[in-house]
Amino acid sequence: MSRLSEIPIQIEPAIRVGGLGGGVTAILSELVSLLERLATGEESAAIDLRSLPMSPQDRSELRRALGEGEVQATLNADGISNIRETHVPGVWWVEHHDRHGELIAELIEVTRMPHILMSATDEIALGAVALREQLTTPTAVRAS
Repeated sequence: MSRLSEIPIQIEPAIRVGGLGGGVTAILSELVSLLERLATGEESAAIDLRSLPMSPQDRSELRRALGEGEVQATLNADGISNIRETHVPGVWWVEHHDRHGELIAELIEVTRMPHILMSATDEIALGAVALREQLTTPTAVRAS
């Protein structure tokens, strides 16, 4: 064959493994690695989904693959944040919205507890002070 146009070309669709797109499979593989590291005492980690080229179908497939866990939390601090445990222990789906409801961050966190749900040490200390003051103030006794 001396001419390039004589080379037969066949276009084939992307192969899907187990019904998952290649990008979803790659994310799940990364989650396995992150979970293994977390289980051996290494730091928590996160995957920024907004930085990845994902179609709505990819996002749906990833949600389906990770499933629903038992814990969901909504945080209202300068916008709404939704924190959802997935069916996979240690894997959390976290969405942060601004004051106008615009999605500004979407993460898959691999951690024992998402950092945003953990009370800061200084806030815990202030809570102890406030409760101590309540205990020592005569109006602290309330009807049950």
